[in-house]
Amino acid sequence: MGRRVRYRFWVELAGAVASLCLTILTLVNKEWIEVLFHVDPDAGSGLLEWAIVLLTGGLTVLLSVALRAEWRRTAPARA
Repeated sequence: MGRRVRYRFWVELAGAVASLCLTILTLVNKEWIEVLFHVDPDAGSGLLEWAIVLLTGGLTVLLSVALRAEWRRTAPARA
């Protein structure tokens, strides 16, 4: 018998994947904000990029924990 996950599972999964991608993108190319938006909000200090890495990395961890809890909630009952 398969697991039946709620809609919440898929939202958490999408959020975790998106935040992980943003974290990796920022670690690989710190200039993407300046290129995409044509602004330099931190005047070249790199502070904004590190804030994005910390915030999105933390969000990835939080969503992954919630995702795991949601997955375990749907575990089939043991006989």
